[in-house]
Amino acid sequence: MHVLIAGCGDLGTEAGLRFAAAGHTVTGWRRSPEKLPAPIRGVAADLTGELPAVPADTDVVVITPAAPNRTEQAYRATYVGGVANVLDALERDGVRPRRILFVSSTAVYGDAGGGWVDEDTPARPASATGTILLEAEELLRARRPDGIALRLSGIYGPGRTRLIDQVRAGNTALPGRPQPTNRIHRDDAAAAIVHLTTAVADAQLPPVPVYIGTDDEPAELGDVLGFLAAELGLPAPGGPEPAPVEHDGGAPASGTASPSGTPGRGGDRRLSNARLRGTGFELAYPTYREGYRAMLAGQGVRHP
Repeated sequence: MHVLIAGCGDLGTEAGLRFAAAGHTVTGWRRSPEKLPAPIRGVAADLTGELPAVPADTDVVVITPAAPNRTEQAYRATYVGGVANVLDALERDGVRPRRILFVSSTAVYGDAGGGWVDEDTPARPASATGTILLEAEELLRARRPDGIALRLSGIYGPGRTRLIDQVRAGNTALPGRPQPTNRIHRDDAAAAIVHLTTAVADAQLPPVPVYIGTDDEPAELGDVLGFLAAELGLPAPGGPEPAPVEHDGGAPASGTASPSGTPGRGGDRRLSNARLRGTGFELAYPTYREGYRAMLAGQGVRHP
């Protein structure tokens, strides 16, 4: 099977390596293809412009764009424009893959007042960037009704250490109110991409247009901060004061803007992964505890 990863940054590279390890041929489109490790075949491409030829034997396309910043202009060019350009390239070259997956974000959901959110919850973005991501999903669905949108929550993992760094620096405090957070380890996000485009397809399960990619346990920010402090042998964060936080569900494929699972721009909600789990998917890091312990132990590699 030939897999094309369009926008092969950190998350796309990890997914590509997993596809290759399973015996598949992998091509990665990236502005700087020389950074891609073997066995991914790198090809220079900018998703916002004219795209190179699509390999004729492409079976799976994974679209993992990464906006250079959080402006509406950058998001629209990268996500809506990127999805459109990839689909145009497939039509131009007469290639019809059996599976297309777009890496989206749980930013398409608004505030739920701390309640539970699943794939049947109406998407009502609370931000312009979330609205643009939803527009990209709808574009894919209109042109490829069998396309999949994988909505990832806050990504953490190798290289995404801001929360750890804040705790080490003593630059945190307990939130003044409950703050449920949602996150997924980078490696589990990559594994979900592979699972949904191979194992689920091979099992011939009915096509489902949307999956939420998140771990098993929405966690209060204060609990995560206290856990990290204990693991680092540091005093528990004081409080109550609003802690400096990142967003929950921003640009999941980005190398620098990916969230570490804390709330802010994303909204107050608890995300369910029941649909993804129902396909037989298993998490390597079912909660933040396993994931952050692995990070603190130095496990995993951040791909350039």
